[in-house]
Amino acid sequence: MRVSVYIATSLDGFIARENGNLDWLPGSDGTSEQSEEDFGYHEFMDSVDVLIMGRKTFETVLSFEIEWPYSEKQVIVLSSQPLQIPNDLPATVESSTSSPAELIQQLSEKGYQRAYIDGGKTIQSFLNAGLIQDMIITRIPVLIGSGIPLFGPVDNDRKLRHINTRTFENGFVQSEYELEY
Repeated sequence: MRVSVYIATSLDGFIARENGNLDWLPGSDGTSEQSEEDFGYHEFMDSVDVLIMGRKTFETVLSFEIEWPYSEKQVIVLSSQPLQIPNDLPATVESSTSSPAELIQQLSEKGYQRAYIDGGKTIQSFLNAGLIQDMIITRIPVLIGSGIPLFGPVDNDRKLRHINTRTFENGFVQSEYELEY
C-alpha cells in the first residue's frame, strides 16, 4: 500500500498558526482562489483510496462553511479520545485508535492501494513509523513566524529523493519527494 502526503506550508515551514488557524492559506475558508489552478490536488485525490487524518484536522475541516469536501471517499480520523462523527457526514467517515502500522495493515488487507495522510501530528507519526513513501509539499510565499510545524523530531534521519518541482504564477512552489528507507 502506498502512503502519501499532500500538504501546503508557509515558507517558514508551518501548516497552521499555533491556534490551528489557516487564514494565511489562500482558499482556507473553503472558497477557491480566483485562479482555476488546483495545483494537482484533484489528480492526487483521484489516485487515493482512503484519507487518514488526525482529530484536529478533522475538526478544522468541519469548521469550514462548505459541504463535506471528500464526497464518498473513505476517511479515517485518528484520535486517542472518543470521537463523535456528525450524522450528516457520509457513512464512509469513521474513527480509529489504531497505530499507524496497524491501520495501514488493516487497510491493506481490505484492498486499499493508496492512503493520503493529513494533519501535522498524524504525518509525523506515520513518518516516524517509516510508512510514508512520498510527499508533495506546496510552499506558500508567506512567513507566519510561528505555528504548527509540518515536521517535528524524528527517530532518525529520513533521506528523501527529489522527484520534481513546479512553480506557479502566484508564487507557490510545489516539490515532490520519495522517502528512502
